Parts: sequence; structure tokens; C-alpha cells
Amino acid sequence: MTISHTGTGDVDPAVREELDRLRDSIDNIDAAVVHMLAERFKCTQQVGRLKAVHQLPPADQAREARQIARLRTLAENAKLDPAFAEKFLNFIIAEVIRHHERIAGDTVNGQAPEAD
Repeated sequence: MTISHTGTGDVDPAVREELDRLRDSIDNIDAAVVHMLAERFKCTQQVGRLKAVHQLPPADQAREARQIARLRTLAENAKLDPAFAEKFLNFIIAEVIRHHERIAGDTVNGQAPEAD
């Protein structure tokens, strides 16, 4: 990237245009990620209600291990750091388990609470 040395820190217009184009793409990807996470959590909320009604534990360590292995492979194939992908999935899993524990705690008389 080229920065004009006029003393004002102005960026070359062509560089500014490329930065803006890339940042617009990043913003669109961020929006897609948020929407995909929202959809994922809608599904995991349904799983949590099903587990609560059937008195299943909030966590499933075997599934989590399979998911982590699967995500690491996907990350490697996508040229994404698998360790980062695993940390990201672990963060999501921890949040899902927290939701499942809340749903289980809120369950009364074998009936899970309605969807949020």
C-alpha cells in the first residue's frame, strides 16, 4: 500500500478505493457470519428443548469431539488455522451448553419452555 507523504497522511485514491472495496466485502462476510450463527443457535435451542424434555444431559462430549475433528479438517481444507477454528468452535459449544443448562433448569413437569 502506498501512503502519500504530503504530511497530511492522505491515502492514494486508488489505495483508498481498494481498501473500501475490501472492507465492504469484510462487512458483508461479517453480516453473513452473524446470520449463520443466529440460525445455528435457533437449531441448538431446539436441541436443548428436546434434551430437556427427554432428560438428556446438556453436553455430549462424543459429539463435541467429532465436531471439533470435523471442523479442524474443514479448516485445513479451507487454509484456515485449525487451532483457531477449534477455539472458535469451543467458544460456540460452551455457549450452547450454557443455553442447554438454562433450558433444562427452566423445564417444568417434563415440558421444555417455548422458543425464545
